[in-house]
Amino acid sequence: MQINPRYWSAIFLVGAVFVVFLSSIFGAVNIDFIQMLHALLKVFSMDEMNLSERIFIELRLSRVMLAFATGSILALGGSIMQALFRNPIVEPGLIGTSSGAAFGASVFIVFGASWNLTAYAFALPICAFLGALLASILVFTFSYQKTGMNVLGILLVGVALNALFLSGIGFLSYISRDPQARSITFWSLGSLSGANWQNTLVVWSALIAAFVSMLPLNKQLQLFVLGEENAAYLGVNVRQLRIKVMLINVLMISVATAFVGVISFLGLIIPHLYRLLSGNAHKFSLLNTALFGGIFLCVADLLSRMIFAPAELPLGVVTSLVGVPIFIILLKRTNVI
Repeated sequence: MQINPRYWSAIFLVGAVFVVFLSSIFGAVNIDFIQMLHALLKVFSMDEMNLSERIFIELRLSRVMLAFATGSILALGGSIMQALFRNPIVEPGLIGTSSGAAFGASVFIVFGASWNLTAYAFALPICAFLGALLASILVFTFSYQKTGMNVLGILLVGVALNALFLSGIGFLSYISRDPQARSITFWSLGSLSGANWQNTLVVWSALIAAFVSMLPLNKQLQLFVLGEENAAYLGVNVRQLRIKVMLINVLMISVATAFVGVISFLGLIIPHLYRLLSGNAHKFSLLNTALFGGIFLCVADLLSRMIFAPAELPLGVVTSLVGVPIFIILLKRTNVI
């Protein structure tokens, strides 16, 4: 029996609070509830914090909140792109956004010092964002036709550019020194180790802006699932909707990827899992998918910190290890394979 989407919203909200609380406690240094409470009170009272309280506020909590926002963005991006392309195997980075960001970051890692960019706090995220933006512009440019954007062309050009940018990353890794090559590899697999409140606030701003922008388009997007002709017959401006949705996806995925690197499989499997839980109910789908994605990435980040503590696994490794079996099980359940 399917649960009403309204109840899923309540379940996910409670789950989000629980997972954020759990992720904030455990790590290389465990922090108990009393220390957490004291630290939060001192934030408002502006009192001096001890070492454990500073670790919780400045490192642990900012990281957990960044993980939640990034997971929400990736899940939301996967949901809207699958609806737009009416294809369940589409993920938000398919149009080159993630690989473009990874290429931009790799350029910074290899040449940033010689170009005197390392002194700037946001130099790496900006390079990654520009790479993602470049990839998306190239996809839209090459797939554009006089009659509008060709959906199949977008997917094919996206696949080709993904391969091109991955080759570029491989070349940069080849000419780089060992520490640079390790940094490229680690960044390309996703990491929250550089989390701070500046990064977290930027990613949360992107999430909120994207979510608010998507709300007026949600009903049209659900009609779009019925097919372009049916959606147009029901009053949907198909071309305009496609452009808006892809721009929102590109911007929010670019921002998230610029700060945390490439995190695979989350944007692909979370929409599948939510549809399995709720059926094809569209009400609250944006909110629930975003909450579900945030919970998933917080749990993955907790695992990445705990498995080989005090060392941590790249986040993309954990999401792939968890995501691949789930995806195969989903394909089996739906008789795709």
